[in-house]
Order: sequence, then structure tokens, then C-alpha cells
Amino acid sequence: MKNILVVLFLLAGLWACGKKQEEKQQEPAHEQEEHHEEEGNVVELTKAQYETAAVELGQVSTRNLSDVVNANGVIDIPPQNLVSISAPLGGFVRKTELLQGMQVKKGQILATIENPDFIQIQQDFLETESKLEYAQQEYSRQLELSKENINAQKVLQQATSEVKTQKARLAGLRERIFTAGINLNTLEKGTIVNSAIIRSPISGSVTTVNVNLGKYVNPTDVMFEIVDTDHLHVELSIFEQDIPKIKLGQLVRFTVSNNPSREYLAKVYLINQKINEDRTVRVHCHLEKDDEGLLPQNFVKAVIEIGANPVTALPSPAIVDFDGASYIFIQRPEGALADSTGTEPDGLTFEMVAVTKGVSENGYTQIKFPQGFDAKNQKIVLKGAYALLSKLKNSEEEEGH
Repeated sequence: MKNILVVLFLLAGLWACGKKQEEKQQEPAHEQEEHHEEEGNVVELTKAQYETAAVELGQVSTRNLSDVVNANGVIDIPPQNLVSISAPLGGFVRKTELLQGMQVKKGQILATIENPDFIQIQQDFLETESKLEYAQQEYSRQLELSKENINAQKVLQQATSEVKTQKARLAGLRERIFTAGINLNTLEKGTIVNSAIIRSPISGSVTTVNVNLGKYVNPTDVMFEIVDTDHLHVELSIFEQDIPKIKLGQLVRFTVSNNPSREYLAKVYLINQKINEDRTVRVHCHLEKDDEGLLPQNFVKAVIEIGANPVTALPSPAIVDFDGASYIFIQRPEGALADSTGTEPDGLTFEMVAVTKGVSENGYTQIKFPQGFDAKNQKIVLKGAYALLSKLKNSEEEEGH
């Protein structure tokens, strides 16, 4: 029995020693795995590579950067600078030489309209003019007779009424003739015509031509559209959560779709008080100057400067973008990559840290670090960050092979 107990104790001791040895063997492997994962964002440069990459180190700084609101919109035209031309009394188009893109001046003849009804209007005008002349003569006779008490007062009142009636009718016909585009001076000389001319009410560029020779146009039909592009403005759509930041007079920087390399300036002029169905608000901006190259309905990408605030910032070259995220590189303390023998690496070690970018201005970009990151005590790569990113990714590819 004693011998059996001794054997059992020996077996238990051997099993316990074996388990401890197994745990010791597994523990370094686990630590090595974590260490390898940590080194995935670490790059080591020799001193020669460091000098070749022209790496410069520094620290974060506080800068007054203008916060901005991003917006999209279009180049628009004030209502008074966009004119739709029609024939007020309708008719057949007998003459026009307009083409889209042509420049016209105020008062220039756009088209000639022919309408048989013009003849009746002119005839009525001449007849009414004659009736008015007779009515005035009759009024004068009745007035003289009234002074001598020869006629009744009622007759004088009828003559007075007739003069007023004919004057009103003549004034109405004169306005109809003027609206139709008939030359009144020619008519007063006794010449009746069956055509009228359509003139441009503004100077500008022809954007729409909806007629051709011989086409009949109704009074409601738009024959031409003319745009005065000397006073364009920018119409932006601002999301409702950004509207409290927008104030009158704020500077707007924008580019247009047909020339994205050129920047234009404007200022906020009007803010609509209605939220649209897409939860945006229209903001009207006036151009700082009338620039050439802007066309109505050009798509616009704009930023509205809403004021400068002190923020944590880095030079823009210190931030690299990779796979849709932004990163910076910090220098690790000496010995951070010492091997198992305690030997220090012959070079410098840098770690890639994910950050969030904010506004950018004058070569600096606002930066937000991960929670708990001690940015003030870190040496940050200000120049050469893209060289470090290239070295890091090339090393990963080599390890993969």
C-alpha cells in the first residue's frame, strides 16, 4: 500500500511539472503574436535612410484656423435678369434671325409677327380717334349753347360723357397697339399694317429659341429667353443643422464644374427662412466681382468661412491618407524595438497612429488624436511622412512573400 501511494505522488508531481512547462512554452508564443500585431504599424529606418527621407520632427501646435461649412449649389440668375419673350396678341412668325448664344441689345428687333387681327385694332383706333374729335366739337357747341340757356343741361352732360367715353376707348386701343409692337406714328399717318415687331427688353445672351418661320405662336407661348449674365449670383443648399452657423457677410470660396482649378469669391447676402423637403435651406450669395467664365446653372462646390477658432493643428504634409483613413507617424523612444538580447536597433523607429482631420487653411490642418493619446509629449514626423508610409507598406509586402 505504501508503494502504491509513493507511485501516485510521483505521477502527480510529474504531471504538474509538465503542465507548468507547457504554460511557459505557450506564454511566449502568445506574447510574440501580440508583439507582431503591434509591429504592423511600426517602421524602422537606419540613420542613412532617415537622412535620405529628409524626415523632420516636431510637435503639435495651436493655430487659429477658419472653421468652414461645405455646401453645393449652382450659379443662378436674378429674376430681373432672365426674360421670357412672347407675342402678347399672338400671330405667325414672319421674320427672325436669332440663334442660341447670340448677343442682343436692349430695344433690338427679335422677330416680326403677322396677325390679321392687327388690322381691326388699327381700324378701331382710327375710327375712335375720329369719333373723339367729333365728340369734342359737339361738346364745345353744347357748352356755348348752355351759356346762352338755349339747350337743356341734359344735352351738355351727354356730350361731356361722350368725350370721356371716346378718350377712354382711344387710350385702351393705343395701349393694345403699343403692346402688339405696331408703330403708332405710322398708324397716325393713316397707314395700316398687318405685322408687328418684337423688341428685346434687356441686353444679354439668347439662351432659348422656340420658334421658326411660319410658326403660329399664342400669347402664352415663350418664343425666346434672354439672360443678362452681368449680375450672376450663387445659390447654395445648406443642411438645416449648419444654418445656425451661417451669417450675412460671411466669405464664400467656390469652384465651378467646368473649371475646378479656379477659385471664386462671394459673400452671403440672403438666407431663406424656409426648410425644403430635402432638409436644406437656400442661401443666396453675391459675387465679389463679375468674373468671366461663369455660366447659369454651373454646378458649384463651396466652403463658407464661419470664423477662426484656436485648434490643435499640424502641417498638412504631416498627415498621410491610406485606405480611407488618416495617419501620422510618431518617433518611438530609443530601445522600443530592442531584441530579446537587449541590443538597441541601429536606427530610428516610428509608429503610425490613426487620427481624424478637421479644417485646413494656409498649409495647416486641424487634427484630432485618439482618446488617451498624449500628443504634447510626442515627437511627430512633420516632413517625410509619405516616405515612412511607403517604407512600411513595402516591408509588409516583403513579409507577405
